[in-house]
Amino acid sequence: MRQAGRVVGNDLLWAGYLVLLAIVFGLAYQWPLVKVAWQGKLASHLDNIQEHRRVTEFKRVPTVSLEEALDLWKGGETLFVDARDADDYAELRIPGAINIPLDKLSKSSLQKTGILGLPRDRRIVVYCSKKQCHASLKEAKYLQSLGFTRVMALLDGFQAWNEAGYDVDTSR
Repeated sequence: MRQAGRVVGNDLLWAGYLVLLAIVFGLAYQWPLVKVAWQGKLASHLDNIQEHRRVTEFKRVPTVSLEEALDLWKGGETLFVDARDADDYAELRIPGAINIPLDKLSKSSLQKTGILGLPRDRRIVVYCSKKQCHASLKEAKYLQSLGFTRVMALLDGFQAWNEAGYDVDTSR
């Protein structure tokens, strides 16, 4: 009986050692982030990383500011595409926007919405939920790959549109 207790004790000791080793190696591997977090600058550091990604991965996707998007919407000639999921779109959206969730994006979904039948020089603004979301950029890039030449992404997203007090549609 005493032998079994010793085995369990040894196993717990080794498990603790492995956990401690994992923590040490994790901290060493992520030390630059740990330092930034310790200095209280993690949020701005992650924003910079995200901005760098946006600039490099989506450099060919033009963007519009919230005010520019409002002007385009008021002009009535720009198609707004909501890249959020269907539930968010059903709850609240930019009036006149059509919904093509990023996870459902395909040529067949675009065919169903009628986008593929539009002139390739039609102005399109794609938006997603908030500034940290890249769905609008991914969807705009995909539309560009299909030959659409005037596709833009609203970087601030629907959250900023709504918080600015701009018109929203709640009808189902």
